[in-house]
This record gives sequence, structure tokens and C-alpha cells, in this order.
Amino acid sequence: MKKYSWMMLTMALVLILSACGNGSSGSSEGDKGKVGIAMPTKSSERWVNDGNNMVKEFEKLGYGTDLQYAEDVVENQVSQIENMITKGVNAIVIASIDGEALTDVLQKAHDANVKVIAYDRLIKKSEYVDYYATFDNFKVGVLQGSYIEEKLGLKEGKGPFNIELFGGSPDDNNAYFFFDGAMSILKPYIESGKLVVRSKQTTMDQVATLRWDGAAAQARMDNLLSANYASDNLDAVLSPYDGISIGILSSLKGIGYGSGDKKLPVVTGQDAELASVKSILAGEQTQTVFKDTRELAKKAVEMTESVLKGTEAEVNDTKTYDNGVKIVPAYLLEPVSVDAANVDKVLVEGGYYTKDQLGQ
Repeated sequence: MKKYSWMMLTMALVLILSACGNGSSGSSEGDKGKVGIAMPTKSSERWVNDGNNMVKEFEKLGYGTDLQYAEDVVENQVSQIENMITKGVNAIVIASIDGEALTDVLQKAHDANVKVIAYDRLIKKSEYVDYYATFDNFKVGVLQGSYIEEKLGLKEGKGPFNIELFGGSPDDNNAYFFFDGAMSILKPYIESGKLVVRSKQTTMDQVATLRWDGAAAQARMDNLLSANYASDNLDAVLSPYDGISIGILSSLKGIGYGSGDKKLPVVTGQDAELASVKSILAGEQTQTVFKDTRELAKKAVEMTESVLKGTEAEVNDTKTYDNGVKIVPAYLLEPVSVDAANVDKVLVEGGYYTKDQLGQ
């Protein structure tokens, strides 16, 4: 009997660990029905916050939730969405890993009368996307490019300066908006010679970072530095996301930037992740773009409730987001540029972080 009990315990532990490995975050029941929430990964704190914020908002309104994380494995996300449909959810909010990989599973959602809200990342190649809740993604890039422009004094004619460019994941539609927004500011300076890209890598195809992977960004930065900056200093790095920025900074610090008289370059970022905000306060990363995911969660929940009630959701963009099959009606929230000068005002006074969290 004792041996049998241990076997049962072992099997139970295996099942629990397996569920955790697939990113399962549990579910709750509600009076109004149930909503699936499919998030890409727990490796970025912003997605953890997004998921938790939506659960809180849905439960306030009386909906149950099924929150799942796919750990950046497309097949996991497809399977999780299929399971949500099978379990009878009324709607699914999806932050996709690969925006083009969900066409078949969204057909299944439609056949089961399950409504779909795209969350922060556009879902492509499907007519069965009801709405899209996101930020003004082109403006995110504009804020990053404008920050580099300002800090280097490019408008005043200063230069030339050396810069390297990083893009986001090529399977994420947002990555192109971020890059295009930044390049709308930076490209004229590159063409005039005020900004010099010594690697000559200036297109999204050349600078993309699959899955927004900080380690991949660090490896690429290592290669760029060794091949192009043996005798020249790097003055700025366009980075689209904080996790990538941390990898870039690790590479730079590894060869002496930030010590002695070798100043760290201007390094941008996005998402105001805690590690990067601390890095900004420590004088390492220079800037991030804050996107208040609390407000995004509220907007996605409002959209979901509207479609479940059969009413139209509030949108402010009906032209920009063509997913290859339809223009997806969207609501765009405003991003905010943050550096050491306005961390307290934007992030602490706004209640996003406490001074204790920032080590202040």
C-alpha cells in the first residue's frame, strides 16, 4: 500500500510539473460565462502583468477566465486555444506568438461561435478577428527614434555618430511598426551621414531578433562590436524592447563600456520592465517606452464584453491594421517615453511601481 501511494504521488507531481511546463495558469468560473486568455510567455514580466490584469477585470464583471501561457511555442498556443474552445469559452483574448499561425484554430473558434480579440499583437490571415486592442505602435518607434535624435543633438547639426539598429521578432506584426516608426526619424540622418551604421545592417530583415530574445541580441551585439568597433566607439543603439536592451548592455559592458572614460551609448527600450527601469536609474539603459498594460487590459475586457453582448466596441482606428484578409477595427492607446528624468512622475506617481520596487 505504501509503495502504491508513492507511485500515485509521483504521478501527480509529474502531471503538475507538466502543466506548469505548458504555461498553465489555472481558471476560474463566472456567472456571465467564461473567457480564454492566451498569452505568449511568462519570460517577459509584462505578459504576466497583462494576464493578471485581465483576469482581475473580467472577474470584476462576473466572467470566469482560463489564462494560459505558451512559453513562446506556437504549437503550445494553438493547443491551448483548441482546449479553450473545447471547454466552451465564449470568447478568447489572444496575444499571439506568431501572428500568421492561428488561421486554422480561429476557424474552429468561429465554428463554435467563440469571439476573438487580438491583444497587442495583430492576428493575421484570418477574417475571424473581431477587434484589436493595442498601443499606437508606430508612435512607439517614433518615440525611440526621437529620443536618440534629441540626446545626440542631431537636430542641431551635431555628428557624425555611430549607431546600430535592432528590430523585434519578424513573426510579430508590431515589430515592423516599431522599426518603421523609429526609422521615420533616423533614416534621414543615416542618409545624410550624421548617423553612421558601420555594420551596414539597416533593414528589418538584417536586424530582426527572433522571439524578442535578449540572448540572441547579446550575441549579435558581440559580433557587431568585434567586427566594426575595435577602434571606434558606438554612440547609440536603437533597441525596440527592454529584454533586448538588457542583452545589448551586457555585451557593451563586457568590453568596457560604462567604465572609465568609455561611456555607454544611448540605448532605447520598451515596456518599462522593472530590470530596465532600475538600469535607467543606474545610468545604464537610457530610455524605455511605457505602455500602461493596466489600461490595455481594461480596453480588451471592454471589447470582449461588447462582442458578447452583441454591441459594437469603441474603436479609434479603422484603417491601419490590415491583417491580409480584413481591416481589423482597433483601439490604440498612447505610449509614453520614460527616462531618468520622469520615472517618478510617470511610473511611481502613476502607481505602476513603488519606490521600494525601484530601490529608491
